[in-house]
Amino acid sequence: MSDEVARGFADYDPSTAPRTLALVTYLFCGWFSDSFISSFVFIVLLLSADFWTVKNITGRLLVGLRWWNYIDDEGLSHWVFESRKGHSQGLVNTNESSLFWLGLIICPILWAVFFLVALLSLKFKWLMIVCIALALNGANLYGYLKCKYGQSASISSSVKSMAQGFFQRQVFKNMSDMMSRGTGQQGAGAVPSSQTTMQI
Repeated sequence: MSDEVARGFADYDPSTAPRTLALVTYLFCGWFSDSFISSFVFIVLLLSADFWTVKNITGRLLVGLRWWNYIDDEGLSHWVFESRKGHSQGLVNTNESSLFWLGLIICPILWAVFFLVALLSLKFKWLMIVCIALALNGANLYGYLKCKYGQSASISSSVKSMAQGFFQRQVFKNMSDMMSRGTGQQGAGAVPSSQTTMQI
């Protein structure tokens, strides 16, 4: 797919349709149908379509990020997080990127609110739908956050470990200086033990 076609396709976010329909169906499906099974199937299909679209299409076209998982010949699972670099990074539109991240963050928050409402009202069958929605939306949010901030997170962790090492060395040095000064004073016999006790 060429960059021009990708830009034309990215002028709208196709993931907003199933995402919005899933939320609206969850809120108002009781008005149109008494069947929990049909509502469950329809909402899960919409959530799956949203997950696949965001993961495989809109993330790559709107923000230049993608992530996936594969299993090698030895049966080990590998996670891959990629970010578009160089000249192609300039193809990302700021407004489209902001809308993408806004939808990616707001939806898990809304589903978390629905989780609390369903839990407090003891509607456990609806809680299953909300847990599926949280898992799918949360996976996409985590994946794209790792794509965008994974490298900076590793840098910050290395800086943090360096700061902790420096702090530990300084504390050890100060403690050893204090102990060597105390030993030197007692060895010289300049201060009687009674006066030492009063100073402490």
